[in-house]
Parts: sequence; structure tokens; C-alpha cells
Amino acid sequence: MDVLKKVPVREQDPKVRATNFNEVCLGYNKEEAMEEASRCINCKNAQCVKGCPVAINIPGFIEQVKLGDFDKAYEILSESSALPAVCGRVCPQESQCEGKCIRGIKGEPISIGKLERFVADTARENGKKPAATKEKNGKKVAVIGSGPAGLTCAGDLAKMGYDVTVFEALHQPGGVLVYGIPEFRLPKDAVVAKEIENVKSLGVKIETNVVIGKSITVDELIEDEGFDAIFIGSGAGLPKFMGIPGENANGVFSANEYLTRSNLMKAFNDDSTTPIMKAKKVAVVGGGNVAMDAARTALRLGAEVHVIYRRSEEELPARVEEVHHAKEEGIIFDLLTNPVEILTDENGWVNKIRVIKMELGEPDESGRRSPVEIPGSEFEIDVDAVIMSLGTSPNPLIASTTKGLETNKRRCIVAEEEFGQTSKEGVFAGGDAVTGAATVILAMGAGKAAAKGIDNYLKNK
Repeated sequence: MDVLKKVPVREQDPKVRATNFNEVCLGYNKEEAMEEASRCINCKNAQCVKGCPVAINIPGFIEQVKLGDFDKAYEILSESSALPAVCGRVCPQESQCEGKCIRGIKGEPISIGKLERFVADTARENGKKPAATKEKNGKKVAVIGSGPAGLTCAGDLAKMGYDVTVFEALHQPGGVLVYGIPEFRLPKDAVVAKEIENVKSLGVKIETNVVIGKSITVDELIEDEGFDAIFIGSGAGLPKFMGIPGENANGVFSANEYLTRSNLMKAFNDDSTTPIMKAKKVAVVGGGNVAMDAARTALRLGAEVHVIYRRSEEELPARVEEVHHAKEEGIIFDLLTNPVEILTDENGWVNKIRVIKMELGEPDESGRRSPVEIPGSEFEIDVDAVIMSLGTSPNPLIASTTKGLETNKRRCIVAEEEFGQTSKEGVFAGGDAVTGAATVILAMGAGKAAAKGIDNYLKNK
């Protein structure tokens, strides 16, 4: 065994997986997990923990994997994370825990994410649940949104003894985990639904089809329903567009809509009535993880797919693993290219996208080099659908129907950084509703911090 190299993880063959929605990564088996865990040197001052937004005791759980005590490993994991099987699959470990791993200085870092996934999957297969909660303390907390921030906050508060009710706008709980991330990256029934059941096993109640701001307001939850505190983790589901000609044509989707239709309306089933599978040539505009998810979904639904991104490959914001998988599967990358117009046929349906070539100029405020158009370099790509993946912002409904809740110019709720306290007493917020679109694990970190803040607030009230 070469201790400087990761134990390879098994994956579906690219040609096979490009035609199905089964999970791409097959994960470690028992022997592979124990071998990978044995590479960990169990640092006393573990940098990996500092890189984890929910501060999992990473050396602790990996040590138990090394010893073959997977139940104990799960107990350690679930002390800090409400969704370990999710995090093991979708967290950007390369820039967080694994990015800080000491092993990575002279070799490859420990596969922390794959080990987390193995432990969580093993616990699920063996019917193991998170540790029991404290006795109820008589205090009621409402959590708005059942995505990663809301589920984490709810789970932590339930463990502290609070009576927690989660309100979800859609018919199915899970937020972005169910509508936004494709099945081939995050299986819904086998993984997400089971993780949500684990949170419910702590005593958390989830009410679906409740649109806060319409069905009931935040103020009414406090004044009429008797909730002692509220956490807003409603995410950022309002899509952004470019404002170019033709953007309102038939066949133009936001990535949110496209992925929701695929995930919740099961576009991949032969009997599905949602029309997105009819497109045979698709352009995805954007270069983030959501763009990769939309592109790889369109490919599996039978389309030739172009990813159009205005910067170079080095600036692609998507995870390296996602870009690598997309290329393996046959997705075409049109880099240093930007749309200027969407063209339609006589019936108003998309039939081409006109783009212009770009070059990188001076760095912008973030330090990234700004893309500049090259005059006279326009060309057209034949497409019958365009998916815009340009980021999202929070829906203003909650803020606009809540007295005294401050927002900023990006429509995000203003919340204190450490514990998520908002301008309204007893109301906390975190995740994408505060930061704008970000990662699952950062939302979980915000939910965990807010649970501490709510606990402190109610104990000192």
C-alpha cells in the first residue's frame, strides 16, 4: 500500500452512466474504507476539523473506521452532522477538510468525504439512528425551509430538547437536496429521504405545502401560534437571467426549473409528462456546480450538450470532480464564449444561440480576470433549449411580509454572522437566504450556528 496515494474509489463507466440516472460514484467497501482510514496520521492539531464548517471530529471518526468500529464512527459523525450521507457526496471537500489535510502536503489527502459517506451508508444499511434527544423543555421553535440549513438547525435544536416544527413550501421535504441536485449525484429515496427520517426520529415535525408569507406569516407564527423563536432557512431559489434578446422564448429554462422538473416530476421516466426531455441540442450558460448538474442531466435525457462559459477552464467555479465527470461523459465546453442573443423559429421556440468569443482582461474586484468581448467574433450554435445557470437570489416573499426584518440590496436577509440573529427579536436566519447561493455544507454550518444562537437567546430571555 502506498500511503501517499488515496485508495481509488469505484465509479460507473462514463459511457454507461451517461445513459442512466444511477449514482456515478459507487463508494468504498469495508476493506477499502479501512485501508484508506489507515493512511490518516491522527494529527493532534487537526487542520481538517478547522476546514469543516460543522466542525466534525474527523480524526476521531476515521480512527474508528480504521479499527472497524463503524457504529462508533457514526456516533462521532452524527454528533456534529445531521446529514453525513449527503455531505459525503456533495461537499467540496477538496477546498475544505481535505484541502487542509496534512497528508496532502507530500501526497494525496485522506478521502474524508468518501469515508464519511461509507460510515453513513453503513449505519443506514444496519438501521442505526442518531443518538436520542434530551427531554423536551417546553419551548417551541419554528424552522422555515427543510433544506440543509433548516434540517441541521432543527436536528440540533431537537437534541437540545426543543419542540421543533419545520415548514416547507413544496410537497416534499429536503429543499435543494431533492429538487436541485440530480439523482446520479445524490439518490433521493436511498439517501435523502433516509437522512430526513433520521432528523424526524429526533422528534422534529415537518409540515409541507406551507408557504411562509402566504399560508401564514412569520409574525403570525410568533403572535398566534406561540413559537418562541424562528429560524429562516428558506434558501435562494429565485433565478437570475442575462437580459439578452430572446430570453423569454419557449425552450429557455432556469437551471432551477430544469432540475426541479427532472427531480420532482421524474423527467427521466418514460411516462413523465414534463416536456424537458424533448430537447436534443441543449446549451447551458454558466460554469458552476449547478450548471454541471443541469448539463449532465440534459445529457442523460438524450441531448447533445454545450456548456457556454465566458471565462477559461482555470476560472470554472464548479468542483474539479464535476467538470472531470462532465468531460468524461461527452459534454462539450465552449469556454471564453458568452451569449448575446437567443434566436427562435416561426413558432417562438428556441433554435439557435448567438455567442461571442471572449478574452481575459484585467482582474475584477474579486481578483478574477474580467472577460472582454472580441469584436467580430460572433457565431451561432444550433440548439432547441437553453438553460440559464447564472446564480440565484432569495425570494423576497418572507422578508416583505415580516415586520422589522432587514434585507440588503441583494434581497438577502441581514443576519449577525456568529449566530444568525436578524433585526427582528427572536428571529434567526442562515444559509442561502442570508449569503445568496452557496454550498450545502456552508448552509449546514449556518443552521448549526443558529441553533446555538436560538438556545442562548431562549435560555437568557
